[in-house]
Amino acid sequence: MSSPDEVGAPKSAQQAAEQAAEEAAQAAAAAETAAAEARRRADELARAAAEQEQQRAQTEPAQTEPTQTEPTQTEPTQTEPTQTAPAVAGDLSEHAELVRSGYAFEGSVLEIGALVEADVAVPGAQVRIPLGMLNRHGLVAGATGTGKTKTLQVLAEQVAAQGVPVFAADIKGDLSGIAVPGTPNEKLAARCESIGQTWQPTASATEFFTLGGLGTGVPIRASIDSFGPLLLSKVLGLNATQESSLALVFHYARNKGHALVDLGDLRSVLTWLTGDGKPELKELGGLSASTAGVILRELIAFSDQGADVFFGRPEIDVSDFLRTAPDGRGIVSLLEVPSVQDKPALFSTFLLYLLSTLFETLPEVGDADKPRLVFFFDEAHLLFKDASKDFLDQVTQTVRLIRSKGVGVVFVTQTPKDVPSDVLAQLGSRIQHQLRAHTPDDAKALRSTVSTYPTSTYDLEEVLTQLAIGEAIVTVMNEKGAPTPVAWTRVRAPQGSMDPAPAAHVAAAVQASSLMARYGTPVDPPSASESIDAARAAAGAQADADARAEQASKEAERVAREADRIARESGGRAPRSRRTTRSRRSEPGQSALDEASRVIAREIGKRIFGRRR
Repeated sequence: MSSPDEVGAPKSAQQAAEQAAEEAAQAAAAAETAAAEARRRADELARAAAEQEQQRAQTEPAQTEPTQTEPTQTEPTQTEPTQTAPAVAGDLSEHAELVRSGYAFEGSVLEIGALVEADVAVPGAQVRIPLGMLNRHGLVAGATGTGKTKTLQVLAEQVAAQGVPVFAADIKGDLSGIAVPGTPNEKLAARCESIGQTWQPTASATEFFTLGGLGTGVPIRASIDSFGPLLLSKVLGLNATQESSLALVFHYARNKGHALVDLGDLRSVLTWLTGDGKPELKELGGLSASTAGVILRELIAFSDQGADVFFGRPEIDVSDFLRTAPDGRGIVSLLEVPSVQDKPALFSTFLLYLLSTLFETLPEVGDADKPRLVFFFDEAHLLFKDASKDFLDQVTQTVRLIRSKGVGVVFVTQTPKDVPSDVLAQLGSRIQHQLRAHTPDDAKALRSTVSTYPTSTYDLEEVLTQLAIGEAIVTVMNEKGAPTPVAWTRVRAPQGSMDPAPAAHVAAAVQASSLMARYGTPVDPPSASESIDAARAAAGAQADADARAEQASKEAERVAREADRIARESGGRAPRSRRTTRSRRSEPGQSALDEASRVIAREIGKRIFGRRR
């Protein structure tokens, strides 16, 4: 049996090793800091030398070659430094080498930008996302004006350029510039040179859509039938009992052939089943008036939020979002929603419907080399604003499962806290622009954001508040599913226009779209409203005929009683000893009976004739 000393010896050795490793890490960090300071000082000296050489060249025109040993550097602007670190891997710092190797992927990639060290871009350490890992979803976050929408544009352009269709909700109209080539300028050229980006103006193949015709674009609509009771219940926030009742209404409408095209159709069926049509649900359990009332009130509120424009026909075919251009590039489908940004229920309803429909219709593909479609949800907080728990559960489940269908989802919002934690846990790539900590809530959100990042050498609580516009803290999921090193990144510039596309350009693109012929004109086919109106009219006519028949029957009975009374009275006055006299005296009674028969026949004929009409 081992002695206590023998048992303790390995622990001491282990502790010594851990302490040595910690000291080595601290020494490495100190060395890295010193190296960064040395590089900064060297850059300053090189700049000063360049300025002296420039002054010397101005005073000595004959001298054309610089005499200093350091390469000539140009003076950077305040907002866009052009100093670059060496591109040769052997000249990189330890951290830069770690980033370079951590983001060196074998397959197709999306270029995000270059590492930043000591406020200087390091083009030798490029930060990327593996294209095949986009179906593990992602998040682009940052305060207003920090450049997150341009980051979205950078990613969308590259996704489409590699043959993958893109869908993006353009909340503010900024993304429309993706359809127009960018405009070069000196500031842009300096930035691209500093991060090692080869930039050229490029327009992406773009289709413009709008919800129900609210705005400029190909109208997108969906029928209530295709939306279904489950998804509609989640959107309306119905409880389990109300949800089952709504499913019963859909079942009834389907069996009766009542097409549910828009919200008006659904309201018509609900009012019918709680009124004249109530007996038709007896065998199925019935529909209580109180439950129907709740559903109707929710439908009215939903309609008031703008949902009426979305439901209708012709109905969008989601395969139209999966198209590629003739040159093989993916088509960017932009949903213009400035006109509905104040209608979060309509916005979120469409996005959830679209994701759910794709999940139901697309086949399983597993881990493909590249996604089949990538969604970018700008201003994603609108998707979750005032959402019910059931709705959030539906979003979480869809995001979790749709990966296997080859669909990637990227949420773009101001802070990670805008996205529910269960959804946030599904996001493999993170691009975090500057956060602000001006209020206690902001500070809390900052600390919460920092806690979700892998361990790094950065003091993220400080760095995230110091990022410049167009810079971000990045970590993504590598090809093996592990997180990459956290990297302070200067993001690439979009190759499309950074300004919104001119209205005339958008209008021309919409009119030239091949989809306008299919979706441009709304149609109003015969649906449940007309069927219910016809059934209600038939029921009313039947009720009226029944009432008239009952009235005729009562009138016939009255006439018969009156005839019988006259006959009795007449018969009572006739002499009983003289048959002939009795026969003659009974003639008035017989006449009364004959007249009563004729009256009855006329009344019955009227009722029968009226009913047939």
